[in-house]
Amino acid sequence: MSAFLRFFQPDPGPRIEGEKVFLRLPRPHDYQPWAELRARSAAFLKPWEPTWPEDDLTRPAFRARLNAYARELETGEAFPFFMFRREDAALLGGVRLFHVRRGVAQSAVMGYWIGQPHARQGYMRDAVAAVIGFAFGELGLHRLEAACMPENGPSASLLLKSGFMEEGYAPAYLKINGEWRDHRLFGMVAPHPVRRAGSPVGVRV
Repeated sequence: MSAFLRFFQPDPGPRIEGEKVFLRLPRPHDYQPWAELRARSAAFLKPWEPTWPEDDLTRPAFRARLNAYARELETGEAFPFFMFRREDAALLGGVRLFHVRRGVAQSAVMGYWIGQPHARQGYMRDAVAAVIGFAFGELGLHRLEAACMPENGPSASLLLKSGFMEEGYAPAYLKINGEWRDHRLFGMVAPHPVRRAGSPVGVRV
């Protein structure tokens, strides 16, 4: 069975429950809402992301994305999640744990995006808190890392409010929107207390 075909199997993989959102693995039927949200949010997202390929929002490109996700899941190198609003299951964005390192490191990097219509409403903070719980709980990781560009104040604020600590500054750290950009570096070590609003979150596997 190909890695991609695993996305069609009855077992949907981990589902992470937050207060306002839930997160699950991307599925083929997510293509239309994903493409519409990304297209609607393009001007909002592109300054903070790697350059989008010309065909990025096409169905074949989405299929290739799922195939890459499936290979990462098989090897345990990454865990990609789409984020949905609990009240109506609307797609809001995504959170991804990647560069998962086992052995003496037991660490991963966290990345995230949210569609412009849903930004600054508490959804991403809820999702990040839920994924932190998954990383330190179900995955048994010891450390999480994240980074954002210096001018991305909302992202830095989100990380700090979620329990990350600022650890450094990396010049020309990542190639974002076609240019090598400096980044602020953040980290969190388990069991560092995570500041969550409302009731505790849970993981359903």
